[in-house]
Amino acid sequence: MTLIPALPAPQSNVTLPAYVQEDGKLRAAAEQLEATFLAEMLKSAGLGTPRDSYGGGIGEEQFGSFLLEAQAKEIVAAGGIGLAEALFEAMKVRMDA
Repeated sequence: MTLIPALPAPQSNVTLPAYVQEDGKLRAAAEQLEATFLAEMLKSAGLGTPRDSYGGGIGEEQFGSFLLEAQAKEIVAAGGIGLAEALFEAMKVRMDA
């Protein structure tokens, strides 16, 4: 019979170094900016325009922007178009200077 070693108790409230926390904030800001950019591009491409086949209505028009934002965030989460990475690197250089 083999014994399974006991795992140590999880640590609570582990604080990351400041430079790691700042990188996370910069990356989140860059990803949000890319998502906003992609939402506008999807809107310009006509992706959020209501169609007559779905019945249309004021609700569809109002909630179409939420759908575009959600789709843009999913695109960014899947890797995006590389804009977030470029923005992150540019902001990181500015912050380090």
